[in-house]
Amino acid sequence: MPICLNSMETLSIRLKIGDREYPMKVKTEDEAKIRLAGKMINDKLKKYREEFGLDDKQDLLAMVAFDCMVQSMEQNEINAEDSKLVKSKIIQISDKLASLI
Repeated sequence: MPICLNSMETLSIRLKIGDREYPMKVKTEDEAKIRLAGKMINDKLKKYREEFGLDDKQDLLAMVAFDCMVQSMEQNEINAEDSKLVKSKIIQISDKLASLI
């Protein structure tokens, strides 16, 4: 009989970031996302190492962290603008429906 994996089950994985491996426990359904995040970090580390000729791991990680924060802030601004637009449209639709009643 096959084993059903509960969404609360965890896996023990090792994620390599830079030159270090980090053991962690992750939810089964989050494994692919977490591995992709690790790959994206390593890709950015490589990009900055090649682009700026840096070898200092702390400097590289700081640059990646800064880049990720700027991207997050930009996405938050986009999400806030989208939320305002959706709210405005819902109000318009609600007003039209109310006028028909």
